[in-house]
Amino acid sequence: MTLTEHQRRAYLEALSIDVWVPRSDAQHDAELETAQIVEQGAGQDAAPGGGSAAGTTPVDALDWHALRDRVAACTLCDLHASRTQTVFGVGSPSADWMLIGEAPGAEEDRRGEPFVGRAGKLLDEMLRAIGQRRDDVFIANILKCRPPGNRDPKPAEARSCRAYLERQVALVEPRIVLALGRIAAQNLLGSDAPVGRLRGRQHALGDVPLVVTYHPAYLLRSPSQKRKVWDDLCLARRILTERA
Repeated sequence: MTLTEHQRRAYLEALSIDVWVPRSDAQHDAELETAQIVEQGAGQDAAPGGGSAAGTTPVDALDWHALRDRVAACTLCDLHASRTQTVFGVGSPSADWMLIGEAPGAEEDRRGEPFVGRAGKLLDEMLRAIGQRRDDVFIANILKCRPPGNRDPKPAEARSCRAYLERQVALVEPRIVLALGRIAAQNLLGSDAPVGRLRGRQHALGDVPLVVTYHPAYLLRSPSQKRKVWDDLCLARRILTERA
């Protein structure tokens, strides 16, 4: 997708990146925005793991409904004892973009939806910057349950959830995956490298292109890194366009 100068500036501004434009251009944009405003006049019968009460259906054979039920009933790791509810994921089940983060936080655990609160609002702005909405993409996490105190996921916990995430990827069949933050990137890529060394280039999750970028929560602490996130989003969009 080729952006006009006006669209490019709008996307950068959505991410709170300062944009300097000539006075004449700024005046034109203000007039255009005014014109646009004037114009503007939606069963827990499955047991955890590989089986169910009705049989031994493996995770990689479950449909969306059965997978959600399996996750909701999961007791494969100790996190089930402290969760309010599982956080399955949200968005379009046939999305081109799939975003994968780390684990639910306190608000996500309460509401059962990933990326809510301040970090979620920033993620929404990141999506708007690439012409997407939360309903257009699919958003999931490495873990489906909140770790106590929002600590990092333990390797065994991530392994317990891996089959669920892999099944989500298989069902969505995304054309691009965006790994949000260190935990997601390292788990998906089997790497211990920091985000700074993983971002800026194309990776792969199976046969799906994967791009690494910073987690929205990190950007709230380090807003100077938003420019790099914009570059990562542009890279992901370019990869997607080239595969069209």
